[in-house]
Amino acid sequence: MISVVGLAKAHGAKQLFRDVSFRLLPGRRIALVGGNGVGKTTLLEIVLGVQEPDGGEIHRTRGVRVGYLPQEAVGTADDDTTVLESVLAGAGPIRELEGKLAELAERLATTTGAENERALEAYGAAQSRFEQLGGYALEAEAHRILAGLGFTTSAVDRPVRSLSGGWQMRAALARLLLDRPDVLVLDEPTNHLDTDSVAWLETMLAAYPGAILFVSHDRDFIDTVAERVVEVANGTATEYVGGFAEFIVQREDRLAQLRAAAATQQRQIAHVERFVERFRYKATKSRQVQSRLKTLERLEQIEVPEARELAARFAFPEPRRSSRVVAEIVGADVGYDDVPVLRGVDLVVERGEKLALVGPNGAGKTTLVRLLLGQLEPLAGTCTLGANVDVAYFAQQQVESLDLSITVLQEFQKAFDAPPDGDRAGRPGWQTGSARGRSSRTVLGSFGFTGDAADRKVGELSGGERTRLALAKAMVHPVNLLVLDEPTNHLDLPSCDVLQDALSVYPGTVLLVSHDRYLIRQVASSLLAVRDGAVRRHDGVDETVLSPRDEPTSRPTTKSTKPARSTKPTAPAATPTLGRADGQGDRREARRDGAERRQKRSAATKELRRSVERIERQLATAESAVADLQRQLADPELYQDNTRVQDLVARHDDAKDRASRLMEAWTEASLALERAEASVG
Repeated sequence: MISVVGLAKAHGAKQLFRDVSFRLLPGRRIALVGGNGVGKTTLLEIVLGVQEPDGGEIHRTRGVRVGYLPQEAVGTADDDTTVLESVLAGAGPIRELEGKLAELAERLATTTGAENERALEAYGAAQSRFEQLGGYALEAEAHRILAGLGFTTSAVDRPVRSLSGGWQMRAALARLLLDRPDVLVLDEPTNHLDTDSVAWLETMLAAYPGAILFVSHDRDFIDTVAERVVEVANGTATEYVGGFAEFIVQREDRLAQLRAAAATQQRQIAHVERFVERFRYKATKSRQVQSRLKTLERLEQIEVPEARELAARFAFPEPRRSSRVVAEIVGADVGYDDVPVLRGVDLVVERGEKLALVGPNGAGKTTLVRLLLGQLEPLAGTCTLGANVDVAYFAQQQVESLDLSITVLQEFQKAFDAPPDGDRAGRPGWQTGSARGRSSRTVLGSFGFTGDAADRKVGELSGGERTRLALAKAMVHPVNLLVLDEPTNHLDLPSCDVLQDALSVYPGTVLLVSHDRYLIRQVASSLLAVRDGAVRRHDGVDETVLSPRDEPTSRPTTKSTKPARSTKPTAPAATPTLGRADGQGDRREARRDGAERRQKRSAATKELRRSVERIERQLATAESAVADLQRQLADPELYQDNTRVQDLVARHDDAKDRASRLMEAWTEASLALERAEASVG
């Protein structure tokens, strides 16, 4: 469908890449990887036709449809278009056919004779094509995609302009997936997703029939989706067959071969240079000397990527020692405008722990972080930090707040010259911390901004380079509690590797919010699952908690009966949740309590459950009727009888309207049941 042949592009004197070639065919899924600033987004835009290459060619099959998801939202809707309406509008060919069918149906009802016959024939052809494209199931498919990307039933009716940038990107991705273009071009599609939605998207894209070209730093995502990897590095691009694991093995083999070939070449060059030096001034050897000199001039030397080209070097200052208990939350309800998002949170964070917060977006991960940072007061219960706890917090908003008009060095100097909070300047740990005694350029160099890179304007940096700069500002001072909210967004794979290594040896405490499952596995000692209004701790990294692929998109909100942490030594009287010392008695009591709760919940929600079941039966009957009428409308012989066509079209419209009303009633009844079950507990 799209062939890329020998592409080359430079920015000023910097050669981004040259001789880039690959093919996008149906079912081919290519991951584009490489360091920040090497030109991955530029290459995507050349494929899209947004930029022109300096050299090379792009061949596109006539009529090929290409869909593009950029890294960030390029604008917001300026009207009250809802999320569902916006997504449905993306299905261009189907929507056009739907409009054509409505127009033809009107002509069928208002014409006679030969004109009516022509309208009947056109309606039959359009209706058949509409069914082939899945037009009758379009709205149901839109709901399915939106649910997979984390949208609740109520959220799909919100205006797009009221959403945050991250949720607008999700809506844009849903619109693309519903449109099903021949070629999908995605630039960091997982940046605004939670682990649940990433797992769903992996399954969706792995079965996508068209071609996919995407940029990502998520190893698991690349491994699941890609069947080829194209690495942009050292001014060129190399294609590898397989997922991320195969790419790593093949790249190491290639680098080993390059090193061997470069060593052989250097020996040959040295041999030629010795010959030239020996016989340069002998007239009898002048012809051979000139021949060898010309050979050296024409020789294209083999370049082997150096390690410093493949990774930035993160470094954390040594923090002072905090108290054993870094943070403690007891029986806390926390939320906004007196409405709890999380209830009954019990959590103890101890010195040196590395905890990863996982769960769907909107479940309360950021709310929990804000509670721990003191940005939110609990509605009930308590939240306290331990003694000598110094906090550094990184969030993507800090990337957006960078001053684009000044240099990297000037922007970094703002954080380097001042303590991270108002009272730390008087603390001995800050004045003697490892951030002191080093120049701004030295620290920036450890984050990948070496030499002249520190004098570039912030506005000239790529998204990943800006993220590195914001991380440098957040981490320049010695702290013992590091709170990171999606730190790998826009980072390249090598920088993710080094961030992972640094976090693994970081002596302080880490709270990590991330959708990068590989990073979580490598760094986290425990998971904090934030779901359904509760926080539950899971020691170790449980894959069923990290990527719950088969859970429903919404469940009743119930308070967890298991504390998020049970290792803090306390007196028996202060731990009623432990119950009696006898384990068998505990189990009997737990079973009895569980049975009582189930009976209470069943009695309180009996009528609501009956209502939901009744509407489900009615909805199944209505959808069956719609499907039966669709099958009848697909019969070509039907269109020989104008009266029957008009009758079936009218009945089909009525059946669709009834099914739509029942779907709305079922949604409302289901939500009412969930609320009732949550209130009963």
